[in-house]
Amino acid sequence: MGQFGEDRSSATGPGLHPPPASGLAVPQFGESVLEGILLIAHGSRRPAANADLVTLADLLASAEPGALIEVSYLELAEPDIQTGGARCVERGAGRVRMLPYFLSAGAHVVDDLREHQAALAERFPGVEFQLCPHLGLHPLMVEIVRQRLRQIVPSPPVNVS
Repeated sequence: MGQFGEDRSSATGPGLHPPPASGLAVPQFGESVLEGILLIAHGSRRPAANADLVTLADLLASAEPGALIEVSYLELAEPDIQTGGARCVERGAGRVRMLPYFLSAGAHVVDDLREHQAALAERFPGVEFQLCPHLGLHPLMVEIVRQRLRQIVPSPPVNVS
């Protein structure tokens, strides 16, 4: 169950949040375009790794009640970027901000995401798809790294036979 009491395992997929009532996705005065947020991660064969993005979507939704948020994965997991973008449009978004949940500007961020942006724009000509910067070297990243350096992941026990 998600924060809004919805079943996350439904056919509509994980990371689905109810239509906006307020927050990031709400049209501002003089603006009539509903904004969606498409979080994009690489994707993994490990479901627990993919669940991190769904958790991020939930945390973002808690911080921005009513925000129209979808999750998607570049490869190895579902929903893919095209499906996530389509879900934003189906939920009424006239503009979709595509946020790459990536640390570095490798080929996926520089090339692949631009291709997905263009494909979505062609598929939904009345909707604006905006690619946001990847997480990268954001000023807050230094503090995150410093906090992580103070934490230790326990090592598995060594089996001495």
